[in-house]
Amino acid sequence: MKFIDFAFRLGVVFAVFGFLWGIIRLFIGILRFKTGEKSLVEEYSIKAVQYFFLADVTFLFCLNQNNSSEVLPFELSLGASILTLYFVGKLQNRQKRSVMMQGFGSALKQLQPMFNLKAEIGVITFSLGMFIFYAFNPTYAQNPISNWFYENILGIEKAPFFGYIFKIIGFFVLLGILNKIVNGFFFLISGKPLVTTSTSFGAKKEEDPNKFDDFEEL
Repeated sequence: MKFIDFAFRLGVVFAVFGFLWGIIRLFIGILRFKTGEKSLVEEYSIKAVQYFFLADVTFLFCLNQNNSSEVLPFELSLGASILTLYFVGKLQNRQKRSVMMQGFGSALKQLQPMFNLKAEIGVITFSLGMFIFYAFNPTYAQNPISNWFYENILGIEKAPFFGYIFKIIGFFVLLGILNKIVNGFFFLISGKPLVTTSTSFGAKKEEDPNKFDDFEEL
């Protein structure tokens, strides 16, 4: 199916992009090692750059490879939907992690991730807005950095060993996408998702239909 093929492709794209961005974040961390604790503005400025390029690269995979000015409608609509699910899932995961760490009090304060709901929503809205902008102005999606990500993702995807690893990760991302779609469908029909899971404390709870496994943080 075309849906499965492209959804799987985007799963691989997200996984490889996360790997490449992780290397970039590592270098950023090394460069600012002696500058003290990060501010909220710095944290979300970096995240805005990350999400912007992820949206841009995702859009590049929605273009005709033989004609970069031709937008493929099916890939565009599916890419926008999957990208939105991914961003929302990342937001929810960070929110849950922040709440969980707050429950431990000051003992683990240094490990608590920076989280600001308004900033998260703002970054996501900006990135999705750029994706929509590119849909009407595809030539603006071409820039040296996005093209570098695009070419390296293609290269890693075709690599004998690493390509196989990222295809496995992409497969699990695809399962997450299908799980979200199926759970969302059953939630609309019955008011509860099809799949439920238990918490780490042994208590049963319903699986959040908007939960997205975080395969980006490698």
